[in-house]
Amino acid sequence: MWHLGGVRILVVEDEAPLADAIARGLRREGMAVDVAYDGETGHEKSTVTRYDVVVLDRDLPGMSGDELCKEILSSGALTRVMMLTASGTIEDRVAGLSLGADDYLAKPFAFPELVARVRALARRATPATPPVLSARDVELDPARRTVSRGGQPIDLTRKEFGVLEVLLAAKGSVVSSEELLERVWDENADPFTTTVRVTVMTLRKKLGEPGIIDTVVGSGYRVPSASNGSAED
Repeated sequence: MWHLGGVRILVVEDEAPLADAIARGLRREGMAVDVAYDGETGHEKSTVTRYDVVVLDRDLPGMSGDELCKEILSSGALTRVMMLTASGTIEDRVAGLSLGADDYLAKPFAFPELVARVRALARRATPATPPVLSARDVELDPARRTVSRGGQPIDLTRKEFGVLEVLLAAKGSVVSSEELLERVWDENADPFTTTVRVTVMTLRKKLGEPGIIDTVVGSGYRVPSASNGSAED
């Protein structure tokens, strides 16, 4: 159940202020972002969690970005790699791409361009999904970050939007709380809190009646497809 909507990113950058700034910006775009400040930590995280995209500084101490890129590539994961570097020469870009990186961005860069490139890579890391996700009269547009019901816009928080996106993308399958944490939150989320339950509760209130989100006791949540029957609170 990895490809259920939502985008999980790993930023590996040894300049902590830059790494944190990239993470904050991507989180504002609704992505779940983890950060590593060296290659070894980045490698450890990438072997534990399946990321859609790794934003990878090429010039890392210890395990270099080049080495980490090779490790990610050899793992066979669908993870896409975007390399960052202070050098933007053609030779460096060719060398980075030759290592297996999917994209290459020279520093300094414009943040909107970084976001656009990350989104493009994330789409390549997951199977194609419809441009608009829907259930009954609820529609969610991932590109425009909008949700409506019966044609009326609904204002959701980033986490509420992410939960709804994952549930709609599951096409009637049950999604566990752990899977929602994995796809919508990041490594800082406490798995023992009620954060998922509370977010689902507020999401239900905003979506209104009749409810479209089922609680499957002991398993998680789902938005039933037409063949699954109607949702019950």
